[in-house]
Amino acid sequence: MNWISAVSDISDYNKAISEISLDIKQKLNGKKADLVILFVSSHHSINYEKIASLFSEKINTKCIIGCSAAGVIGNGHEVERRAGIAACAAYLPNVEITPFHIQQNELPNEDANPNEWFNITGLRSDNCKAMMILPDPFTIRSDNLIAGLDYAFPETTKIGALASGGGQPGSNALFINNKSYTYGAVGVGFSGDLSVETIVAQGCRPIGEPMIVTDADINVINKIGDKTPLEILGEIFEKSSIREKRLIRRSLQIGIIMDRFSSVNDEEFLIRNILGADEEDGSIAIGEMINEGQIIQFYIRDAKTADEDLKIILEKYADKFEDNKLESALLFSCLGRGQYLYGAPNHDTNLFANIVGDIPITGFFSNGEIGSIGDQTFLHGYTSSFALFKSEKQKT
Repeated sequence: MNWISAVSDISDYNKAISEISLDIKQKLNGKKADLVILFVSSHHSINYEKIASLFSEKINTKCIIGCSAAGVIGNGHEVERRAGIAACAAYLPNVEITPFHIQQNELPNEDANPNEWFNITGLRSDNCKAMMILPDPFTIRSDNLIAGLDYAFPETTKIGALASGGGQPGSNALFINNKSYTYGAVGVGFSGDLSVETIVAQGCRPIGEPMIVTDADINVINKIGDKTPLEILGEIFEKSSIREKRLIRRSLQIGIIMDRFSSVNDEEFLIRNILGADEEDGSIAIGEMINEGQIIQFYIRDAKTADEDLKIILEKYADKFEDNKLESALLFSCLGRGQYLYGAPNHDTNLFANIVGDIPITGFFSNGEIGSIGDQTFLHGYTSSFALFKSEKQKT
């Protein structure tokens, strides 16, 4: 198994692809790439179709998969606010790769048999170790897609993110081999000698205590215990530091344990936005369906908390992988992170290299990140979602 990461910020797409393909060929030492994962910034948007075709010609590979991006990540460098193309090439002996493209009108309904999902992806749940999914945010219901894949492939690790760079339907690109699409979702399934683990850093820290919802309606929380959410939030606010009060006003979030039968120690919180509040009845509306009996907690987010959160999570995984060789990583990071959040480039990639290890890392800044919390897969915002690859023989 051999993974290569390359990136170019040359504005001429021909020269950028030549630079990347030469770098990949030299590092593969004559081996044929079984897979190339390609991310292209929107600065090259008028040439998306040419780039997919040209890359297919330049690199001798069995499969190309990728999408457009607001910014790209390659060889440990985060290329933002300028032209960028990043590619990850992998020589994967004893690994079977199955690419697919799905359109909205092909999605099975909620009651569909898993076989319908097997048919549209070309995959089987009994041998699919992992899949990467890259949906267009405008032309396919990503939440339905992810939920359906979780249902049909419960043991399969799902990774990926929403294509970015464009602001309206038809403005993003999805790459599969030498073709470029502006709709649906592309993906690739992995089976064989491969292990994929995920890290989801949501960039928040909790305030107050975990609490149980006692009255809820769809996505509105009416009561927590015998108090309204705004009453409890007021109590937390009064006890908070000056910095915390500022963050409560500016970046308050809510964490939810999605399994109603789990305790705080059993699951991680899924972070969602607070959409609004009703000052008359004290209720709050959140960006997720909520039920009575679920455990919630308020969270805050800024650059410092995002940095601290990522450090804690990476240190935990570094200890886990200390005696196991990681081969490569993919990073799907929210376009609200990077320089926009930290004020400097390469924050998350540098932190990963310093704590986990200096391995090839490739990715892009996305419109939403796909990653698991507990045993479910969700579409996140403001996160950095990592996929860590190694041989199955190295699995912990």
